[in-house]
Amino acid sequence: MAKKVPSDYVFVDGLGVSDTQHIVLRDRQVLAEDGMVVVIATVDRKTGQLIQNPDIISRGFVFLKDNKKLIEEMRHKVKKMVVDSNPLTWADTNEIKNNIRDKVGQFLYTKTEKRPMVLPVVIEV
Repeated sequence: MAKKVPSDYVFVDGLGVSDTQHIVLRDRQVLAEDGMVVVIATVDRKTGQLIQNPDIISRGFVFLKDNKKLIEEMRHKVKKMVVDSNPLTWADTNEIKNNIRDKVGQFLYTKTEKRPMVLPVVIEV
C-alpha cells in the first residue's frame, strides 16, 4: 500500500537549513537578475538643505563610468525629490526613502527596462 507524504523544497544556506526564507531568496533572485543601486542623500538636520549631491552606488546593474548621463539624471531626480519634500517637515526619513525607492525604480525601468533593487539611505547630520 503506497502512501504519499507531503514535501516541499528545503534550502541549504551556509550552515542553515530552511524552507521559510522566501523573502531572502526573492531578494537574492532580484540581485542576481538586475543588481542594486544605493542612493545616499546627506541632509543638514537644522536647515533641511542637502549637504552634497546625492551619492549613487551601483552593483550588478550598470557600470557607472559607462553610464554617466543616466547616473547624473538619477542624481538630479533624487536631489529635486529631497529639496521639494522639505526635509524640515519629515517626521522621519521613511517617507522620503520610500519616495526615492519608488521614483528611482520607475525611472530606471523606463530608461533600462531593468528593475534593480533600490536602497535609499538618508543621513541627517
